[in-house]
Amino acid sequence: MEKGVKRWLVDTSKWNPTPHDFSSALSVLPQHERSSITRFLRMEDRKQALVSRLLQYALIHEVLGIPYNEIVIKRTFEGKPYLECSKVGVEFPNFNFNVSHHGDHVAIASEPLCLVGVDVVCCIKPEKESVPEFIENFSSYFSSLEWDNIINTGTSDEILVDFYRYWCLKEAFVKAVGSGVAYGVDKVEFHHTNWTNISVKVDGEPLTEWRFWLFKLPERHWVAQL
Repeated sequence: MEKGVKRWLVDTSKWNPTPHDFSSALSVLPQHERSSITRFLRMEDRKQALVSRLLQYALIHEVLGIPYNEIVIKRTFEGKPYLECSKVGVEFPNFNFNVSHHGDHVAIASEPLCLVGVDVVCCIKPEKESVPEFIENFSSYFSSLEWDNIINTGTSDEILVDFYRYWCLKEAFVKAVGSGVAYGVDKVEFHHTNWTNISVKVDGEPLTEWRFWLFKLPERHWVAQL
């Protein structure tokens, strides 16, 4: 890969730390980052949040060589993390990174020039309602073409998987541009050929300079990146 381009994925289900190990890993982070992790009640949520933060610091240190104690990560109003530092230099004029976690996986990606977005989803079956009832709650986030593709894809399980595929791509895109879900994701319309040759239109206009990838992970997880 080009220098500055990183793609890391961690399966957190393989890590079962003792309380001492977890505290040791947590102590590596700045104090303000620790509180954003310990606020979670469930250990699984704490573990994912911790791995997410550790990956961000490790990636910045590896790519840019900045000492850990000098790394300052802040977030935009929409929640996109960014490096507050003047040490990026001319080699990485637009260094940016993005991170996502859901289910068992945490993913992080970085780019030295292009905007980067990544999103992980776990295709969780709803427990208290049917698949059609569940996805109907999110129908306003999809274009009419996307919605028709989803609901006509086949069985309930196939509908759920397609729903999450589209959702994953949309999240990765809006995270890349830093606009969050409020961007108006119903205006972001994805096109594909059997989930290859993926492209996007915004307000009906093709964005030909964007490239998308969608990968299947173990245990009903998917990751989208651009």
